[in-house]
Amino acid sequence: MKKTLILGATDRQDRYAYIAANMLTRYGHPIVPFGKHPGKVAGEDIVVDFPDKEEIDTVTLYMNPFNQVPFIDKILELKPKRIIFNPGTENPDFEKRAEAQGIEAIEGCTLVMLGSGQY
Repeated sequence: MKKTLILGATDRQDRYAYIAANMLTRYGHPIVPFGKHPGKVAGEDIVVDFPDKEEIDTVTLYMNPFNQVPFIDKILELKPKRIIFNPGTENPDFEKRAEAQGIEAIEGCTLVMLGSGQY
């Protein structure tokens, strides 16, 4: 299973990050939900301090490129295997930096990837 950091996690049920957290959990992937507000999603506490000591396989982004800026270096330091840039989070400069460090950068949708067996 692929431990996944959800950047932009929320407890708001109408948000894709919320749906993704629940779907990842349902598919058996452990999650680390990180957001700007504390709460709970998929049975996990949403952390508001960046999790810098985690072993992360995948980072899935639900934050626009402007809001990603303070976290780019921190994400790269985690050395995930891949970063999923969900619709609206595409960031060509971040993607290039990730790929230069051997991290796969995917412009895709976590929900579609899970549902189609591509996750």
